[in-house]
Amino acid sequence: MKRKSLAVIIMLIGALMLAACSAGAGTTDLLMGTGSQGGTYFPLGAEMANVWNEHIDSINVTSTESGASVENLAKISRGEFDLGMSVNLPAVDAYEGTGEFAGNAVDNFAFIGHIYPEVMQIVTREATGVATIADLAGKRIAIGPPGSGTQAAAKLILEAYGLTDSDYEAYQEGFGDAKSKLQDGTIDASFGLLGLPDAGIDELQAATKDVKFLEVTGDALTYIEENSGYSGLTIAAGSYEWLEADAHTVSAFAILVANTDTVDDELAYELAKVMIEKNADNTHPQSNHTTQQNALNGSNGLPIHPGAEKYYKEIGILD
Repeated sequence: MKRKSLAVIIMLIGALMLAACSAGAGTTDLLMGTGSQGGTYFPLGAEMANVWNEHIDSINVTSTESGASVENLAKISRGEFDLGMSVNLPAVDAYEGTGEFAGNAVDNFAFIGHIYPEVMQIVTREATGVATIADLAGKRIAIGPPGSGTQAAAKLILEAYGLTDSDYEAYQEGFGDAKSKLQDGTIDASFGLLGLPDAGIDELQAATKDVKFLEVTGDALTYIEENSGYSGLTIAAGSYEWLEADAHTVSAFAILVANTDTVDDELAYELAKVMIEKNADNTHPQSNHTTQQNALNGSNGLPIHPGAEKYYKEIGILD
């Protein structure tokens, strides 16, 4: 009897192991590049992954910290990422082989959907005495992590004000670290392509009571618009409770792109569908922008994944 019981137990264990293996065999694991901690991409990407995992059977999306746009696109090109968050403009550069991707076009990615408007928020403190972007000559500036859309845009903006790399001390880090350095006076200003409003900027204001936006206006704005896809945007007074006057800056779009070598049409269809139809389950405030109305914002100049295209045709926003 003991031998028979032991045999039954072994058979049961084997069956359970086989079932577990069978369940895992149909699961598709996807790795998504987001951005640095302290920015918008990192927490929003984690929420996006949670919603997909909850609503799409046999999928496991893992979001990971990265240098954001340029790094995400580069890692997709090498097969290291399946999904990536990006500013739409570096994505167009990657597709066309221009800008940061000059001579190295990326042909294995496609647009899945719009995420939210990217707003360049350039902040300093009254205590620094910096009044304009031109005043950043000789200053210590956080320009964003290497390979990020923030850094590419920051350099373009500084260039528009006549500042080259040698004219300032660059800190290549995300807004989380930059916020701490601004608070303790280690740096004088920080650039960040962020959602509006951004909790980190609110936290900095709560700690220092003297946060100030540096504006992009006049000939510099014209230069930026003529040499990039960024366009002028006004951060309206009241966008932050403490912001008493409008602040002028530039903006673009955050988008989701997929590796076409690893994300098939059926999966791309589900990713796009869940992004829009289940966005209420995403607790990050910027998810409010992921709607049918906005779905194709930032897609200009990019191939749309056939799976996502099928979904957008079904809901009537593509012919």
